[in-house]
Amino acid sequence: MLEELSFVKASSYRKKVLKSLVEYPKTPTQIAYETKIHRNNISNTLKELKKYNIVECVNPEVRKGKLYRLTDKGKEIVSY
Repeated sequence: MLEELSFVKASSYRKKVLKSLVEYPKTPTQIAYETKIHRNNISNTLKELKKYNIVECVNPEVRKGKLYRLTDKGKEIVSY
């Protein structure tokens, strides 16, 4: 858990993405609009967070409009 926490704290993009996903699942475009971060950076950040099992894709079979949400581990990290 500490490894994931330090991973998130090392990047302002990761922190902003996690804060954006606290309320409900969102698309990368919604996250980009809310955080004022370019969409390609959001996509890269989401891939990194998925690797650590901090976020998950709710509808991976969809090509456009994928929704991402926090996992239980992600919610725990946000609480710190």
